[in-house]
Amino acid sequence: MDTLRNRKYFICDMDGVIYHGNKLLPGVKEFVRWMKDESKEFLFLTNGSGKSPKELHMKLLRMGLDVGEDHFYTSALATAKFLSQQLPGCSVYAIGEPGLMNALYNEGITYNDVDPDYVVVGETFSYNWDNICKAMRLVQNGAKLIATNSDLTYPEEQGIAPACRALCAPIEITTGQQAYYIGKPNPLMMRTALHMMNAHSHETAMIGDNMTTDIIAGIESGLDPILVLSGVSTVDNIAKYPYRPRLIINGVGDIVPGYVDHD
Repeated sequence: MDTLRNRKYFICDMDGVIYHGNKLLPGVKEFVRWMKDESKEFLFLTNGSGKSPKELHMKLLRMGLDVGEDHFYTSALATAKFLSQQLPGCSVYAIGEPGLMNALYNEGITYNDVDPDYVVVGETFSYNWDNICKAMRLVQNGAKLIATNSDLTYPEEQGIAPACRALCAPIEITTGQQAYYIGKPNPLMMRTALHMMNAHSHETAMIGDNMTTDIIAGIESGLDPILVLSGVSTVDNIAKYPYRPRLIINGVGDIVPGYVDHD
């Protein structure tokens, strides 16, 4: 734990680490206050593509936590940046929430449901038969399939819900085309996060709740991989993976010296 506390930089997942749905998790306020008091550099790195950094800032503010917009980076931003570098001025048929659409528009990428260069899939609350069929046919006609992240599920207040990879699966299966997944554990996302903080990997901790995205991203990028048990992964299912986090803690509050969870 002392090694973790001495890290200069912290990259933190959000769902299952900072909150569940609209409920802030225990110890989060204390953890953020500790990072600020200790002059730590930190970035909230989320595979979620539905919200913009401003919306994430406002979401945390409603829960009583004030974190500036510059502390957020999403898979939507990473996806839009990737596409703009691969094919400037490209067009997409996108399935997703406003955070994804805005990120694409801000990179000069236009919406096209006739003959797009790419089909882009993010998590959405309006997933339906029509957009599955549309995406499937566009991919069959030559559009490249891109997904914002490879999460199968994410934690909500009510339990586990399907995430981007689950929504992308019908399109992959029916077309025989594998999506290219942009978010964690893709090194694209991790390198950008380190660059945003001017951080070196050996000085940085990756704190997440998901063995298949956060922890493997930390390991493969040379970060200190820390698993919290407040989200997707549990003690019971860790043993099935051929890799391990360096530390397993109940939640981010455990990092704060003297913190006691009273919940």
